[in-house]
Amino acid sequence: MKYILYIVAVVMIIIWAIGFFIYSIGAIIHLLLVSALVCFLIKIFSGKKNK
Repeated sequence: MKYILYIVAVVMIIIWAIGFFIYSIGAIIHLLLVSALVCFLIKIFSGKKNK
């Protein structure tokens, strides 16, 4: 009986973690898009100028 409570607790923590990361994935996608845009702009402005 003691192990069943531990198993239920672990399963609940795993389900909570999955739900937390799925809910916050929208923010992660926005952060990735912004960082890609910043890297792109840095590459454009710091690159060699073609004449």
